[in-house]
Amino acid sequence: MRRTRDHWAVAILLALGATAFSPALIPAHSGANASQIEEPGVTDEQILFGQSAAFSGPARELGRNMNLGIEAAFQEANRRGGVHGRRLALITLDDAYEPEAAIANTRKLIEDEGVFALIGAVGTPTSRSAVPITSQAGVPYIAPFTGAIFLRDNTETGVINLRASYFQETEEIVDRLSRDLGITRIGVMYQNDSFGRVGYRGVRRALDRRNLDPVAIGVYPRNTTAIKAGLLDLQAGKPDAVVVIGAYHPVATLISWARHVGFNPVFATISFVGSNALAGELGPDGQGVLVSQVVPFPAAGNIAIAVRYRRALAAHAPGSTPGFVSFEGYLAGRLAITALEGCGPDVRRTCLVESLNQAGTIDMGGLRLEFGAGDNQGSDAVFLTVIGKDGRYHPINTLRDVMP
Repeated sequence: MRRTRDHWAVAILLALGATAFSPALIPAHSGANASQIEEPGVTDEQILFGQSAAFSGPARELGRNMNLGIEAAFQEANRRGGVHGRRLALITLDDAYEPEAAIANTRKLIEDEGVFALIGAVGTPTSRSAVPITSQAGVPYIAPFTGAIFLRDNTETGVINLRASYFQETEEIVDRLSRDLGITRIGVMYQNDSFGRVGYRGVRRALDRRNLDPVAIGVYPRNTTAIKAGLLDLQAGKPDAVVVIGAYHPVATLISWARHVGFNPVFATISFVGSNALAGELGPDGQGVLVSQVVPFPAAGNIAIAVRYRRALAAHAPGSTPGFVSFEGYLAGRLAITALEGCGPDVRRTCLVESLNQAGTIDMGGLRLEFGAGDNQGSDAVFLTVIGKDGRYHPINTLRDVMP
């Protein structure tokens, strides 16, 4: 395996009652003709997916943009006749980035709506609550918008990850800060929940590799902008850089307040922040903020999948602004389509994982994915970007080129 395992997270998942994702969980059907096998969410005309994500609250832009990208991919496929003659449909429910709502939504999508699979969930705490339910029901959980390690440690849960992990993102950030700029005084500000703690552990692991400790630590509650106490804790440590683990609204609030009081370390954050929304909220205060990304640059003209994404987005939602989150949603949709194509006309839930494991390297046109036994994460790619004077994101080769 390419990724480090976090056995504590696996134990938690198992303690919650997750059952191994197994064909035994799928009801048996009689009949000699395999094409007559019935599967929840699958008819002769369509395949029905479900999405529980944040469509309200301070993380709403994450859910909205993941949904936008998935729908763009699905509608692109539908315009070409669907997948093996079946159109792709998506039901969405709002969990406002709260675990309790994610539990209720997941049950509703599986038990009441009868979806074939879930796709594009947003967040670590919500996924932690939903996956034991989907795993026990034998329902695939495709491309959640999170780099949490527990979704990668137990590969028998029916989870299909698209993106690199948070450990990989935080390693890239700390490596660049220390190697490119020689910064060793690094602080951490994180959301006080399972997402924030995973990101914090990632920063600690990266620092440990370099025999460093965080010089300051701040926390704030999920779905709030109560960052002032954490900001004071950061200031007390006098860091030269701060890695922030959170969503766009509280992260923007923290950075804006820091600028206001004259506290100006290098701020860096990971992809879950929601890049477009962060830059929009920060305005001029965003200059120099670093964001790690797990998908290629959406505006790239020399990357085939980025060009295809922009065309699909324009066709589905004219006037929409391309961005990293909706691009990830589009890639999530394309991943589901690729898996379905590999299954053939007789679509079954268990086939999704099997078809990806047997596909070898999947070239999506500038982003390569690879799954296999014990490896349910397709991509290891991490890209570092910076917000420029123009308020736009720019790719980085070395931080020495963009930092004073």
